[in-house]
Parts: sequence; C-alpha cells; structure tokens
Amino acid sequence: MIKNSTDYLIELRKKKGLSYNDMAKILGISKSYYWQIEHKNRRLYYDMAKKIAKIFNLKPDDIFLEDN
Repeated sequence: MIKNSTDYLIELRKKKGLSYNDMAKILGISKSYYWQIEHKNRRLYYDMAKKIAKIFNLKPDDIFLEDN
C-alpha cells in the first residue's frame, strides 16, 4: 500500500528495476542526491519531479501524493 510520495517513488523505481545509481545517472545527479529525495532529506522540486515523471511516463503532479 502506498502511503506517501516517497513510498510511491521507491515503488516506481523498483517496479522499473532501477537502482538509486540508475536514477541518478538518468537524472544527471549524484546517487546520494537521489537517495535524499526518496527519503525526504532533500526537497523534491517541480523541475526534478518533471524529470522523474518522464522516466515513468507520468505527469509531474502524479508523483506528489499527499503525505499522511
């Protein structure tokens, strides 16, 4: 069950068979930067959300779920 946007990002990445490193390479950022986004240690800005959404064929707003 998806509880929040970070859980959703993790689920999307794993379903596609991508590692943190894979995501980082695709997005042109460091592995630690991407890890921090998934674990809410770094804010997910809309520009980055657009890039991430494109990887999963989603709209950027689709990855911003309300946190409970």
